[in-house]
Amino acid sequence: MRRAIQGDILTAWVNEDITHLDLTTHLLEIGDQPARAAFYARDAGIACGTEEAVNICEKEGVQVISFLHSGDPIEAHTPFFVMEGRFDALNAIVKVLQNIFEYAGGIASRTDQMVRRAKAVNPKINVLTTRKVFPGTKALSIKAILSGGAYPHRLGLSETILLFKQHIDFVGGFEGLKTAIPKIHEKDCEKPILVEVTNEADALSVAELPIYGIQYDKLPPEILMAIIEKVRVINPKLVHLAAGGINLNNVETYANTGADGLVTTSLYFGKPLDVGVKFTPVTA
Repeated sequence: MRRAIQGDILTAWVNEDITHLDLTTHLLEIGDQPARAAFYARDAGIACGTEEAVNICEKEGVQVISFLHSGDPIEAHTPFFVMEGRFDALNAIVKVLQNIFEYAGGIASRTDQMVRRAKAVNPKINVLTTRKVFPGTKALSIKAILSGGAYPHRLGLSETILLFKQHIDFVGGFEGLKTAIPKIHEKDCEKPILVEVTNEADALSVAELPIYGIQYDKLPPEILMAIIEKVRVINPKLVHLAAGGINLNNVETYANTGADGLVTTSLYFGKPLDVGVKFTPVTA
C-alpha cells in the first residue's frame, strides 16, 4: 500500500498558487457557479498522486466523483480524476492537482517503461532508484517510482550501509576494508554491507570480504558482465548492483549483464505526463 501524503504540506502546495484570491474568478463574479472538472492525459501512462488530490479536495470542500488509484494505467483522453464543486473552489486547486498528476505521473510512467524493458530481458532483475530527488519532493517521488513498479535503492543515510569512495579512502583504501568491515559487523550485526567499486581489481578484492553485495559504478556493460562472472566464481552469494548512467536507452543492455539490480536516477527527470483538464457547468 502506497500511503498518501497528508497534513499541512498539502495546504502549502495550494497556497503557493493562490495567496489571497483568484482575481480573475472574483472579477467575473462566477465563483459560486457549480462546476465539474475532469482531468485526462493526452497519452497513455501510469496514474500517481490521485490520493493526494483526494485529500486536497476534502480540505477545500470539493467532491471527488471518480478517480484512478496510483499505479493504475491511464488510457489516453479518458478522464482519470473528476471533481465537482463551486467554480472558485475547483479553480483554486486545479493547477496544483495538474502539477501533481504531471510530475508524479511522468515519473511513474517512465518507471513502468524501464521496469518492463528490464524484466523482458531478465524477469528477476530489480529496478532501484537513488535518493537524488529534488529537495522537498522525496515522498511524492518515491510514491511515483513505486507506482511504476520500481523500488528505492536507499531512502537516506540512516537505513543502509553502503561504502563509497570517500568512506574507503578514510579507512585506508580497499586494504583497510579488511579491518573496517569486521568492525562494522561487531557494532551492527543485522545490517547488510555493500561496497561500491569502479574497476575489476577492487571488485575481486572485496568479493572475499564478509559483505552482502557490490555496487558497480559507471562501468560499460560488457566490462561489467565479465567482472560479475569472475566475482561469482569467488563468492556466488553476493548481490550485484549496476549503477551510473542507466536510462531507458540502455536498460536492456545492463539488464543482460548478470546484475541483480539496476540503480538509476534518470526516472526522476524527464518529460511530465501531459495532463489536460476540462471544466463544464453542472446544472440542477
